[in-house]
Amino acid sequence: MSMRKLTGSVVLPVLMAVLGAGTAWADDDATYGWIERAGIGSLGAVAKAKLDSGALTSSINAKNIEHFERDGDDWVRFTLTLEDQKSEEKVSEKMELPLQRNLTVRGAGGKDERPVVLLKICMNDTIYEEQFSLRDRSDMIYPVLLGRRTIQHLGKLDVTKTFLHDPKCNAESTVRYFDEQEAQGNIGT
Repeated sequence: MSMRKLTGSVVLPVLMAVLGAGTAWADDDATYGWIERAGIGSLGAVAKAKLDSGALTSSINAKNIEHFERDGDDWVRFTLTLEDQKSEEKVSEKMELPLQRNLTVRGAGGKDERPVVLLKICMNDTIYEEQFSLRDRSDMIYPVLLGRRTIQHLGKLDVTKTFLHDPKCNAESTVRYFDEQEAQGNIGT
């Protein structure tokens, strides 16, 4: 059926239903915009995070990435670097974490191998332990990209909104730990 054949009495109720659903999301505490502020683990910094439903795995700005072995296990040494949105200063922290897996990313520029580690971020009032691929994102607008595996834990995503929540985690905040079985679930590729 072409749009010309639809009458106003059909189109208007459909548009109202769609627009009404979008408006209700904005009132829900579990709705996030496509850009949010995220508290980044032990740095105590707040970074801009892009919620990207086109990416499966989250990614964070890391430099000086080195693989090494500790007690027979694979580890990664790197420097987490970003601009703190509170102070507008560059902050960094050298970290050593166990390697969770290696991620192969294919795109127009070719193939890229990235290490993946577990990091904690604060979104709204909850701490999420999530898998992040490490990549130098200094040429990107957003130092943190949250993919579908992370977004599914947050709630709804309203792509017309930004900055719906500020991170406000503390010692009493709920911590949602990474679940390997859940991560293996099929949320699309």
